[in-house]
Amino acid sequence: MARRVTLTLGFAGGTREVAVVIPDAEPTPWQWGEKFSVVGVPTPRADGPLKATGRAPYTYDVQLPGMLHGAILRSPYPHARVRGVDLSAARKLDGVRAALDRSGATVRFAGQEVAAVAATSPEIARDALALIRVDYAPMPFVAAMDEAMRPDAALVFERGSNVAAPIVNAVGNVAAGLETAAATHEAVYTTPVQTHVSLETHGAVASWRGDALTVWCSTQGIFGVRDDLAVHFSLPPENVRVITAYLGGGFGSKFGAGHEVIFAAELARMAGAPVKLMLPRADEHLATGNRPSSSQRVRIGAARDGALTAIELVQHGSGGIGGGSGSSGPYLTLYRCANLRTEERNVYLNAGPSSAMRAPGWPQGCFALELAIDELARKLGIDRLELRRRNNPSPVRALEFEIGARAFRWNDRSRAPQSRGPLKRGIGVASAAWHGIGASGPQAQCVALRDGRVQVRIGTQDIGTGTRTIIAMVAAEELGLPLDRVTAEIGDTRYLFSLPSGGSLTAPSTTPAVRQAAAHLKRKLMRLAAPLLGADSDDLIIRGGVISARAAPNRSLTFAELCRRIPGDSLAADGEHVPNYAGYSLTQAGCQFAGVEVDCETGIVRVTDFVAVHDAGVIVDPLTARSQVNGGIIMGVGFALFEERRIDPQLGVMVNPTMDDYKLPGILDTPEIQVFFVEVANGITNTGVLGLGEAVHVAATAAIGCAVADAIGAPVRDLPLTPDRVLAALGQA
Repeated sequence: MARRVTLTLGFAGGTREVAVVIPDAEPTPWQWGEKFSVVGVPTPRADGPLKATGRAPYTYDVQLPGMLHGAILRSPYPHARVRGVDLSAARKLDGVRAALDRSGATVRFAGQEVAAVAATSPEIARDALALIRVDYAPMPFVAAMDEAMRPDAALVFERGSNVAAPIVNAVGNVAAGLETAAATHEAVYTTPVQTHVSLETHGAVASWRGDALTVWCSTQGIFGVRDDLAVHFSLPPENVRVITAYLGGGFGSKFGAGHEVIFAAELARMAGAPVKLMLPRADEHLATGNRPSSSQRVRIGAARDGALTAIELVQHGSGGIGGGSGSSGPYLTLYRCANLRTEERNVYLNAGPSSAMRAPGWPQGCFALELAIDELARKLGIDRLELRRRNNPSPVRALEFEIGARAFRWNDRSRAPQSRGPLKRGIGVASAAWHGIGASGPQAQCVALRDGRVQVRIGTQDIGTGTRTIIAMVAAEELGLPLDRVTAEIGDTRYLFSLPSGGSLTAPSTTPAVRQAAAHLKRKLMRLAAPLLGADSDDLIIRGGVISARAAPNRSLTFAELCRRIPGDSLAADGEHVPNYAGYSLTQAGCQFAGVEVDCETGIVRVTDFVAVHDAGVIVDPLTARSQVNGGIIMGVGFALFEERRIDPQLGVMVNPTMDDYKLPGILDTPEIQVFFVEVANGITNTGVLGLGEAVHVAATAAIGCAVADAIGAPVRDLPLTPDRVLAALGQA
């Protein structure tokens, strides 16, 4: 059965009454003006002390009796047929317990897996790899996108073309829109391949007991790994247990059972002993995924008043042997335009495969679109922020522009002198959006123990975003308990199902299941308390861990006293995330402002300050949310200024697969960051929580690029904005 409820939804200055139909089992969704006691309070992470003291057990920390160590042999060639693999010498090495090969396979990138061993120490495993003899038949390869697109290019795959069929989105008439425009702009913008550089590399520890397999894995999706392993080994899913207690980053690269996980399990079964296989840093760069490159030809036009009349994107991008290089999301979302067309093509190279990376495609697309918007604004003689305001389709972002411009002092800084000797200052702004509305499917269980504690159990994983903390906070809020009485148990497929943590799914997908489970547990507890307080269960409330009747608040008992009356060891209730309701809005918005300082003698760019304004529905923990924003911006600094996978075009191998050569932002590269949240009661779930991780990364690189162009008075269209590129742009200007 279902019931119809009318909710007050929206944001400050923009609320309205919305009727939604929800299942009877659902608690009434949180709405505008809801009063909270736990939710919304800045709260340190529950697992912070464990991480700070090094006691949090990551996959790398797992040690089992008799455990062996695995290692993978990788191809030195970007394209070759493997005619044979001789493991005999490796198997004879003292300490080697298992070895396997992939003979007969075709390798399509330098770094692809060819063989693997397990030995009693990491050193012996590495020595064993050196003894493996592989008969390679090298084949022609392509390592650059322009080369791969030529008609006579060597094929990455045996059939078809290196250039995939286009993906096209179109509305209106772009040609007509450009024809009527008062000003137009056309340019090509490029972004490089970026690798994920997770602090904890990919890997797993696998252990068999008969036909039951347990895997400790550095993964963003424990159930996906479970299912992959069950299929690979022809096991029922209940025979595979996957544990991810703590995860040192993934950013989209750790879904499913990768080769390292499969190899660890295969070697463990062959050796009859547990096997740990954690990748070294170079392997992480070569083979575990990357953000695809892009070359985006943008044509854009606007009327004299700034109204956009046409937007066109023609894009080619490469994720090596993988796809997913599209970047049309911002073009289709950020601004109003009646005439719009995007055309995207994957280009295959003999290079490591792509994988999802924090807002897949959007940072690339946002960079090109926002730089083009800036260049068009200058032709029109319209302030760059004002042009965005005039074409903004989101009432929430309109408020965010206002908040951000005021905090950043956009008007004052737009008119201020930009030079201080060779140091030139610039400012930039970019819009952000994402679709972090979550999905149905996750299930949760809340358990009240006789000692007065509550455990929340759900098969999700914390990828470093504070999931344990926000889950516990939602349950504590619903149960009327202090947060220290609630703990979250996650990261194990023995708990109820949840979705992988990616696409900003975790918080919006898990919190509704947790709140429903807590609400069901509260009903059970109130039925237990009713005869003790001489009241109907529907008339009881819990606040601050005390249960009382509305009509007789002087008659009460504590939550701990009630739990001691539980007939068994515990009292449990389950909940689920039901399909989302229509609610107020299925979208989210944001904007970011960046300040930079450019040394025009050296070309060095320093990002000085950032203002970020975002909405993410109900903000459960402002402290964790601000951390998400900070991380998204810092990653944007890396993409803007430093990061680039470089492949030798003659050899087809990555030349910078180390932490020394692959440049990342550090503490001195981190700007001052101000964060503001526009809270929106959206009513699409019982919590109204939206994801945040993707949205806060989308605009960061673009805002920096716009600020650099403003500082030097010349277009910048190619990432990363290294000193040589900045000096070249200055020279052309």
